[in-house]
Amino acid sequence: MSLEIKTNVIQPRRHTYDHIAKRLGADKPATRYQEGTWDLQPTTNFHYRPTWDPSREIYDKSLTAIEMEDWYSFNDPRQLYYGTYTMARHKMMEAEENHFKFIGKSNMFGLMDDEWQQKIKEFLLPMRHYEWGANMNNCDCSDKAYGTAISQVALFAAMDRLGMAQIISRVGLLLDDSTGKSLDQAKADWMENDLWQGARRMIEDSFVVKDWFELLVAQNLSMDGVVFPLFYQYFDEAGQQHGGAPMSMLNEFMQDWGKDEKRWLDHLLKVTAAESPENAALLSKWASVWTDRAIEAFTPIAKHVLGEGAADVMTSIRAEITKRAQKSGIEI
Repeated sequence: MSLEIKTNVIQPRRHTYDHIAKRLGADKPATRYQEGTWDLQPTTNFHYRPTWDPSREIYDKSLTAIEMEDWYSFNDPRQLYYGTYTMARHKMMEAEENHFKFIGKSNMFGLMDDEWQQKIKEFLLPMRHYEWGANMNNCDCSDKAYGTAISQVALFAAMDRLGMAQIISRVGLLLDDSTGKSLDQAKADWMENDLWQGARRMIEDSFVVKDWFELLVAQNLSMDGVVFPLFYQYFDEAGQQHGGAPMSMLNEFMQDWGKDEKRWLDHLLKVTAAESPENAALLSKWASVWTDRAIEAFTPIAKHVLGEGAADVMTSIRAEITKRAQKSGIEI
């Protein structure tokens, strides 16, 4: 008995959804990112206004002073939607987990100078509270932002910040043999140590910023623009002289994430600033104010770790933020 298997090719009647076709063109195949992003946010047929502010719509363009003709003119250059985002972060965290296992088995932290281990407890572990604040701020941006293209990148960033807070917490457990004492001290430092009060005050002030786009600039351009080069580049380089190679391995996630984050943020700022002179002026104002605050807040910590070299480092960091902003059409 023989079987003959035939195949039939069924041509789809349509290749995409109507709301995608309006942007892409008549019935052209769309990418997964486009299908998972464009015009997904509801715009009509709401049953109630938000209880926290009945004068607003649930999705309200007036929640920011920034004005865009089309809030979907921004597209993530990484083309991340939920599926690709989770796969990308799984790969990064898998590498980070291997670093923790290797360092734990080989007791590499024992090779670090005792003085530098103490320095790490003082300058890095309180950052877990900064990362929690960054999570809160990006959640707020995602909640209030208009358009899925922006709200989803903000939410991805928010979840990443919890991951980095966990990485920092695990570093503390490695340093104190899993007693948790170093994390308790880190919280006390965040709440009471003079070194951290500028940063703490800045984060707490950001919690009450009403304009979500200003908050996005404050957190992701200005604050992070200081934190990531300072903590994961300059502090990391300083640690090399004290046997700090294990920390370089554990900092890899934050270093890679910071580079990845710049891609969507700089593009978003560029698209927004190019929309109108009014947008560019607002972005410039916000970036200037919050960059000054971030530099001031983290200068005492830089001096504590880098000593006399701190001034040059902070000058370099400010110049880098200014250069990034200028490429996006923003003047600081």
